[in-house]
Amino acid sequence: FKGGDTCEYLLSSGRFLGEKVWQPHSCMMHKYKNSEAKNCLVDKHIVFIGDSRIRQLFYSFIKLINPQVKEEGIKHGNIPFEDKSASIKVDFLWYPEVNGSMRQRIKSWTEGSVAKPHIIVVGAATWSIKIHNGSNEALAQYKINITSIAPLLEKLAINSDVYWVLQDPVYEDMLSENRKMITNEKIDAYNEAAVRILNSSSRNSKAKVKVFSVSKLIAQETIMKSADGLHLPESSRDTNAMILMNVYCNKIMKPIDGSCCQPQPPLTLIQKIAFCFFTLSIIGYLIISLIHRNNYRKNKSCTDLESGEEKKPAISTPNISTLEMLLQCFCKLGLIMTYFYLCDRANLFMKENKFYTHSSFFIPIVYILVLGVFYTENTKETKVLNREQTDEWKGWMQLVILIYHISGASTFLPVYMHIRVLVAAYLFQTGYGHFSYFWMKGDFGVYRVCQVLFRLNFLVVVLCIVMDRPYQFYYFVPLVTVWFMIIYATLAVWPQIVQKKANGNCLWHFGLLLKLICLLTCIYFLSYSQGAFEKIFSFWPLSKCFELNGNVYEWWFRWKLDRYVVFHGMLFAFIYLALQKRQMISEGKGDPLFSSRVSNILLFISIVSFLTYSIWASSCKNKTECNELHPSVSVVQILAFILIRNIPGYVRSVYSSFFAWFGKISLELFICQYHIWLAADTKGILVLIPGYPMFNVLVSTFIFVCVAHEISQITNDLAQIVVPKDNSTLLKRLLCIAGFFSGLHFFSAMQDQSRH
Repeated sequence: FKGGDTCEYLLSSGRFLGEKVWQPHSCMMHKYKNSEAKNCLVDKHIVFIGDSRIRQLFYSFIKLINPQVKEEGIKHGNIPFEDKSASIKVDFLWYPEVNGSMRQRIKSWTEGSVAKPHIIVVGAATWSIKIHNGSNEALAQYKINITSIAPLLEKLAINSDVYWVLQDPVYEDMLSENRKMITNEKIDAYNEAAVRILNSSSRNSKAKVKVFSVSKLIAQETIMKSADGLHLPESSRDTNAMILMNVYCNKIMKPIDGSCCQPQPPLTLIQKIAFCFFTLSIIGYLIISLIHRNNYRKNKSCTDLESGEEKKPAISTPNISTLEMLLQCFCKLGLIMTYFYLCDRANLFMKENKFYTHSSFFIPIVYILVLGVFYTENTKETKVLNREQTDEWKGWMQLVILIYHISGASTFLPVYMHIRVLVAAYLFQTGYGHFSYFWMKGDFGVYRVCQVLFRLNFLVVVLCIVMDRPYQFYYFVPLVTVWFMIIYATLAVWPQIVQKKANGNCLWHFGLLLKLICLLTCIYFLSYSQGAFEKIFSFWPLSKCFELNGNVYEWWFRWKLDRYVVFHGMLFAFIYLALQKRQMISEGKGDPLFSSRVSNILLFISIVSFLTYSIWASSCKNKTECNELHPSVSVVQILAFILIRNIPGYVRSVYSSFFAWFGKISLELFICQYHIWLAADTKGILVLIPGYPMFNVLVSTFIFVCVAHEISQITNDLAQIVVPKDNSTLLKRLLCIAGFFSGLHFFSAMQDQSRH
């Protein structure tokens, strides 16, 4: 925690994750695409000055702009490059020695009204060692020459970015005879001289020439793969070019997954208002707590010294008021949101890139499965998908998804396809659970709708305000919210068909099936009509909720990916409840769900189906093609799992309390991971304890789970206050909520206007 400038870390320190992925110390490096590089460097002039090693870096850099470039320039001469589409000029100037010629060229940019390059990359030394046979006189002359050049570089650094590239080590065993005098000892002496002279100037504190020393660390790991012992392998110089691009472009492009060299974003107007609100809540709660404590002390029980009997106070201690409960919740929430902000918006804690290995994903999976099996208990009821079982299902799925995210396993397609099934299973439960409630209870009241919407959306709305993110950024909550409203609308519109009504007349079952067919038709139409879908969600105020980066394409993609699974959940609930009503299934403790023969056949089919899907998902070669098939086939593995889990009586009668505990806070875990477990909006990993990866994960995970659990409690407490059962009081609260969102929209408009 040396604080401050992540650019220094990027230029000077880091380590390899695996063989080719470079991880700068404390920050994340963005992998720039050609289009991004062009946008960053538009109308810029970049100059590379030096020897053949700098020429290598030059070629790697321009390939980030145009990958088609071939290394066909003159070896010992100047090489120009220009991208006319973006008006980018990149020149390599052949100056293999730090001498008078190099000084004269640099000096020409400091005189008069000559156009100065925006970026200057300089470095040389090996030629001086080679030509002068590694003599001490050559080193002394090098020091004199660099001393004369340093003030000129500092003058240029006032308006340009100037980088001095230190010399990489060589692989002495592979050097040719005419390069044997280039030793690592000599290179270290030249580097030491350059660093000492460049850092000794008094002017350098104001306009600093940046020392590019990280290439030394990269070369130490990779120079053995060099073709001649002197020049770096292509992957290493590409890494150096990407570091250079990050140093210059991150502050301009502000990529989410490029935290190196990015300044802390300024507080928005809405964030400032939220900060004031939480501060006032904390102060208010402390004042009320002090008043209550003072009253309690005055009225507490005292002991009669003569009789030794306890006298009861004249006034009993009052119960906690609604206002105090409200302030207590906001006080806790304010402290938690401060932690969120410090983790993922302030430059207080470090962030690192993800790096996938099979062991980083599968070992934790095995570990939590063993823990889950260890905490096995009997269920209170033995119905199919009873409460304990669904909590357990949500719990282990959520833990697997968390491990998937932190390990970066999305790069491994078979794992990605199985995780897509887990997300679909959550939505399946949404369809199953809400359909079952409305079908059996027939409760279509406003209270029920408001309770569900509040519990789903409260945390996300707060995070949108505190973390300055759009609602659609937390895509899963909009997804389950919209599907809940679709389920509600399907069952609540005339004619309202519920179980009680259908029991009196079987024709109502056909009426409900017609409703479900209409729903399926609408889903099918919207999934193949992107234009119609986008028109619906482009109307205000829906557009404010579902737009991301100025359009609703991301929302359409997320919705389309699991478009049928909620319908499948509703249909399964309808069939299951119909079978249950007609006593066609046996749900007694220890009893198989059907007769022994039917149970065995269904169990066999389920296991085969489950494994068949896994084999298909594991053999996927193209993510786009597999995503196209996923909506139609994901239900196969979901239904197979339900049958395997519920057909045997013993399996249905037990559950894992370990997984069920996590299942109760699964929504909070899913949302909180964005900022306080992962980092940079899920693109990286939060580092609270640098240098100790395993210990860091343990500490950050413990805090993350505790915070998610506490937010779940806060949400439940606030739901009772904000969404009361009394209709007249509820109407007033809804008007207050409408006023809150109107104010939020007003301040958001002001914020957008000030940004533009």
